Amino acid sequence: FSVLCSAILSSYLLGERLNLLGKLGSMLSLVGSTMMVIHAPEDEEVTTLDEMSSKLKEPGFLAYAAILLVVCFLLIFYLAPRYGQSNILIYLTICSVIGAFSVSSVKGLGIAIKGFFSGQPVLQHPLTWILVITLVASITTQINYLNKSLDIFNTSLVFPIYYVLFTTIVITTSIILFKEWVTMTVVDIIGTVCGFLTIILGVFLLHAFKDMDVSLGNLPQVLQSGQQAPVTQDDKNILIEVDNSSIAPEDKPKVFTIYT
Repeated sequence: FSVLCSAILSSYLLGERLNLLGKLGSMLSLVGSTMMVIHAPEDEEVTTLDEMSSKLKEPGFLAYAAILLVVCFLLIFYLAPRYGQSNILIYLTICSVIGAFSVSSVKGLGIAIKGFFSGQPVLQHPLTWILVITLVASITTQINYLNKSLDIFNTSLVFPIYYVLFTTIVITTSIILFKEWVTMTVVDIIGTVCGFLTIILGVFLLHAFKDMDVSLGNLPQVLQSGQQAPVTQDDKNILIEVDNSSIAPEDKPKVFTIYT
């Protein structure tokens, strides 16, 4: 709903347009993300900070987090200064990658809040404060680069792409952190892959054709642009052209008179 709402509001309030292919890409992105969410496995039940801490310390998640940090630093310190002003994916990828840490922190803080109201000593647990610091740092970074992206690029283009990238990263993080892929059935795996391919198609339509003026009203003209209708010539015009083939093009007569 946020994707469609941002596209509509940016059209009415900011004067920004999302062409027909962009609208189709937004719908495909929503459909693909919905398919991934439907077929994603359920969360493994984690009720205490100790269980959450053991999950965060597993080698698989540590390797995944290290890769995300390397990608994030590469984007922030190398690619963003060079290509951030011209490529919409740079800033939005930073926001999405950082989103993996913010969502994991929110998950852990949710467990801490439940434990606090049930009388557990969560304030003495070091993981609580680590999660708070991680959440504040990640949300601040996300807001910073999202605002930079909104200052440069079309709002109706930013939110669909950001939504798709963020959803994909978060689902992947959840699968790795809680090992949800172990319980996935074949149908869920196929549904997740198909949803991801649908997302890729939607993002491609959004990004590749953003500068084209395509709407339902001018769609026939757009499809016919560059296609010239063949000129039908009758026999007498062909004969005249053959007879005058030796004349230079600039010397050819503009009007033909045929006497019968």
